[in-house]
Amino acid sequence: MFDFRQLRYYVAVCEELSFTRAARRLHLSQPPLSQQIQALEQDLGVRLLERTKRSVALTEPGRIFLDHARQILAKADEARTQVAAAAAGHSGQLRLAYTVSVSFHPSLPRVLLRYGQVAPNVRVELCELYTEPQFEALLDGKIDVGFVRDEPQRSIDAKALRMTVLDREPLLLALPSGHPLSGRSSLRMDEVAHESFVAQPREVAATLYDRLVLLANKAGFQPQIRRHAQQVNGMLAMVAAGLGLALVPATMRTVRLAGLTYVPVEDPDAYMLLAVASRANDDSPVLAQFLAVVTETVVSGGL
Repeated sequence: MFDFRQLRYYVAVCEELSFTRAARRLHLSQPPLSQQIQALEQDLGVRLLERTKRSVALTEPGRIFLDHARQILAKADEARTQVAAAAAGHSGQLRLAYTVSVSFHPSLPRVLLRYGQVAPNVRVELCELYTEPQFEALLDGKIDVGFVRDEPQRSIDAKALRMTVLDREPLLLALPSGHPLSGRSSLRMDEVAHESFVAQPREVAATLYDRLVLLANKAGFQPQIRRHAQQVNGMLAMVAAGLGLALVPATMRTVRLAGLTYVPVEDPDAYMLLAVASRANDDSPVLAQFLAVVTETVVSGGL
């Protein structure tokens, strides 16, 4: 069966219409070139070239085979390029999840923008998932990487996942603008012990819900959660309507509603983690390239 070397030799002879010029172009002597073309013709069982001492011409089968030879060599070059790109993490697919609040954090758009420049041929599939469902999806192989808001709670999951911390984002209290405390530069949690709160259901957003309970308990009270909203935006709308206070990450300041004020919380635990999670045993070049971009853009570059 003919090989790629014979095809390259044949194309060179056809394009030069001279064994001498083709041999010079291929950087080899003429006898081995002639031998390879003869072997190719014997393998195919047809005469591809008409040779005289002064000229070389293609036969009709030779013209047909030249088209196929060029196509085969082009496909081989394309395959080589694509395989090299995949090995370098520059092509393929990346399934990425993020929590709703992360969409307001500058790290996500910054990383996606840079990654699109570094690996434009990688198809990135995005989906919104809360933190716990992201851990499950990672361990089940349904996503490749996630922007999460907490550490895994189970030690077995912590060992199976690789975590890169991007930020410990301060938490704020969202208050109605007319609230007596809305003009403060900061607040202690004990100062809002008798207030009603708006929160997302724990089964939807356990990380933020548990942080509210933790901070309240440290201040000596149980938070009175009177209203629930599925999304952060809905929760803030309830606050603006005077239905309670809410604890939110600092980047939610970008949501500006009439009648809404944000005040920082005075407590060392008043923060929300932001990290990138992936499977510890995933050695995909695409993932490795993405994590390198995360390090370059956020971890090393700073927020």
